[in-house]
Amino acid sequence: MNTKIRELLPISAAAILLGMPGMNAVADEVVKIGHVAPLTGGIAHLGKDNENGARLAVEEINAKGLTIGGQKITLQLDAQDDAADPRTATQVAQRLVDDNVVAVVGHLTSGTSIPASKIYSDAGIVQISPSSTNPGYTQQGFKTTYRVVATDAQQGPALANYASKELKLKSVAIVDDSTAYGQGLANEFEKTAKSLGMNVMSHDATNDKAVDFRAIVTKIKGENPDAIMYGGSDATGGPFAKQAKQLGVRAKVLAGDGLCTDKLSDLAGDATDNIVCSEAGMALEKMTDGKAFEAKYEKRFGQPIQVDAPFAYDAVYIIIDAMKRANSTDPAKILAAMPSTDYKGVIGETTFDSKGDLQHGVISLYTFKAGKKTLLDVVKM
Repeated sequence: MNTKIRELLPISAAAILLGMPGMNAVADEVVKIGHVAPLTGGIAHLGKDNENGARLAVEEINAKGLTIGGQKITLQLDAQDDAADPRTATQVAQRLVDDNVVAVVGHLTSGTSIPASKIYSDAGIVQISPSSTNPGYTQQGFKTTYRVVATDAQQGPALANYASKELKLKSVAIVDDSTAYGQGLANEFEKTAKSLGMNVMSHDATNDKAVDFRAIVTKIKGENPDAIMYGGSDATGGPFAKQAKQLGVRAKVLAGDGLCTDKLSDLAGDATDNIVCSEAGMALEKMTDGKAFEAKYEKRFGQPIQVDAPFAYDAVYIIIDAMKRANSTDPAKILAAMPSTDYKGVIGETTFDSKGDLQHGVISLYTFKAGKKTLLDVVKM
């Protein structure tokens, strides 16, 4: 072998790359951010909406370029499907821990966020839910749990107050879907409704897979309440409202953010005109950059926003903000930076209390006119 050729063999790959056009001496560090939501099942459209919001943020940040601690970073969204199932949620959470994600945006539902939260806590990984509203999620004593929406302890009372004081309703029947979200919201509504002097005539439970509500609706029709409060998602709440109208129930239907989606008109038909629903955050049209975000989202994904995409989008940016302040991609250092968050994004200014809840929650109330979601009021908590 030629001596000169032998002398060239030990040259490192990095040194060779230096001489190649368009190649860096050191490759970008890939940093994974987890995202979990149901991508299958009845509320997959809500899960995909959240994932799209997070993905849009990751793509934007990568396009702008990100450097942490002198190292160029490429973000990767590690997107997982928990099918809105608590057991699957814990398996997915462990998968993300094993994948070495530095933080997680998710889960969508309270019923999955709560069981998954212990796994993230044990691993010391920040979890920011863009949509879980059950108060218990942040009341477990974990330092890793955060959310960027208001809680049902705010949403339930806001809905009950509007029903009593603005709509002047005197009696209500309550139905929930037996999930942590639906049951939690219904219970918070019930407490406030009773304190306001409303007559709670009944409280029935169904489940989040139900399709036939005629037995419950027929019972409620006999009670003749002014309103029915439904705690659950649009996948069941839409058919519930539709069947109630078909059976001649005239009561106003009240519901939370799980029902308050653009898909509701497809699920409930013209029964949407009898619905008042709440969202545990600022209305998109009232967000400072809401219109610009909506345009970006629709251009990228070719579909309208459902509910929580802006919150998932900001959750990614909040993680990156903590990463920048920590000047590190180490999950422990990101976690340590989270309590001092003061981030201004699409959803407004985000600061957290000691539990990881928003310091200033907002509830938006909507009705539907000709099947189109229409803002009624914004309540600052």
